[in-house]
Amino acid sequence: MSKRRHSENNPAGDASKPAGTPAESAGNGDGGYNAGIAVFSYIIGGIMVWSLIGWGLDYLWGTRWIVLAGALLGAAGGFYLSHMHGLTSSRKPTGGNGAASGPSEDGTSNAK
Repeated sequence: MSKRRHSENNPAGDASKPAGTPAESAGNGDGGYNAGIAVFSYIIGGIMVWSLIGWGLDYLWGTRWIVLAGALLGAAGGFYLSHMHGLTSSRKPTGGNGAASGPSEDGTSNAK
């Protein structure tokens, strides 16, 4: 008899993975698309917001270059946010046999 727990939030019954994890959403085929839309939104939103701030400062100070600096700052900030949220990295390791690539628990490296 199996001791797996089945819950409403986790129909697969795997108690080690909470429902709604990135691995689960990537498993249904739309995880990469959703991450791409989120990255696009962060970058475009950052450009729009910081360009408007730069435009306002240009208007107040009588300059013409702050809007461009704001757009660049917004793009960099949007990419930074998407990177910090883990949206720019691949969720599946490419190639290999799935073995761990970091140091082992005893501190020695398992690199070949």
